[in-house]
This record gives sequence, C-alpha cells and structure tokens, in this order.
Amino acid sequence: MAKIKGVFFDLGGTLRIAEEIPEYMAGARRRMAELVGAADVEAFYDMVEARYAPYRDWALTENRECSDFDLWHKWLLPDMDEEALRAVCHELTFQYRQAKGLRHVVEGGREVIDALHARGCKLGIISNLIGEYEIPEWLKADGLDKYFDAVILSPICGIRKPDPRMYWMGCEKLGLKPEECASVADNLDRDITGAKAAGIGANILFISPAKLAKKTITDANRPDYIVHRFLDILDLPILQ
Repeated sequence: MAKIKGVFFDLGGTLRIAEEIPEYMAGARRRMAELVGAADVEAFYDMVEARYAPYRDWALTENRECSDFDLWHKWLLPDMDEEALRAVCHELTFQYRQAKGLRHVVEGGREVIDALHARGCKLGIISNLIGEYEIPEWLKADGLDKYFDAVILSPICGIRKPDPRMYWMGCEKLGLKPEECASVADNLDRDITGAKAAGIGANILFISPAKLAKKTITDANRPDYIVHRFLDILDLPILQ
C-alpha cells in the first residue's frame, strides 16, 4: 500500500451531523414560504417535499445533481418566474436543508482535522448534497476552510458518488494519486464503492455498531477499516 498523504471526508452522517430541532426546522419552513410569497407554510413545504421525491429518484438513478437554479426551475418550482427564482434559489435550497435539521461538526471532528493537518495530511471533502453555497460558507464561518485544499460538491460538478470522477477531481486538486489517499465516509453503497472504483488507497467506514449490524458487506463495498468513534480515525496505522 502506498503511503497515505491525503484524506477525503464525506459530510452528511460523517463529518457533519443533522440535529432535529423542531423550532429551528419550523423557522426554515417559514422562511421558504416567505421567499416565494406562499401564504400556507406547511402546504407549500409539503408540495416541495412531494416534488423533491422524483428529483431524488432521478439523482440517485443517474448519479447526477442539479445546480440550485435548475433544482427549483426544473423540478420544485417550475411555474415560478425565472428572474425572481434566480434571486432566491440559493437561499431556498439552504432553507430546505435546514428544514431537515441543524447541522454541526461530529463529535471529535475538529480534533481529527487539526491532528491530521498537523501530521502533514492534505485534506479534502467529497460530498453528495444539494446547495452550492452552504458548505463553502460553513467552512469559512467555522474557520475550517484553511484546512481543506479540495472541496468537491455534487451540485457544483453535476455528478454524484459513486461516480469515481468525484474522487479523481479531489485527487487532482490535492496533487496526489488515488492510492495515496484515504476516504472517510458512512455509506457503503455510495461512498465505499465509489472510492474503491476510483482506486482510493484506503477506505474508512464511520458507523455505529447498531447501524453496522443492519448492513451487508460484500466484496464490492468492503471497507479497509471500520471506526465507531470519529476520534478513532487518528489511531489507524495508515495515518500515523
């Protein structure tokens, strides 16, 4: 195995965790309705949810992702005036995600980032999600942007994991070969299979014992390492 010089992190369920706070989520729904002038907050949100389901099916089937404007123009609010939609599409996407919960760094996440950076590892993010600006703005606001030399997001590049091209894009930005990189993620079928197809040198699955007990590991999605606490990443021999 080549020496690991870079580490890619998945976001949702890995480096970032969503906490369901009813008041916060309700506020996001209200803001969504306000942005488009909808009188009935819950009816508007339910409509968006219903329209998002086929988009989600398309995205998963095709391994593709839309920009903020295309998401709302083609799928969620096709009847809205284009100019008006362009003015609010980025915040609409942000608020739609906040309606699912308040996201924060996983316990031990900052310590892992700091330690790996101190050890000389190059760091990157490779994530499937909707929203073009939330992640760059979060990284800057939390003072984490200085750690990450590669941030590959599906709404920016237009494709989703398990497409191996996302990992190759990340490797190019880090200036490393795939075999010199490790991937930390929580999803066997999107993250692990995609990273393995890209030739990533080591695949680390971050998952709770309860969730792992419900999963089926095959040759195609088998991780090299499994950790149940994020801080345990620092003890892996490949990252010493």
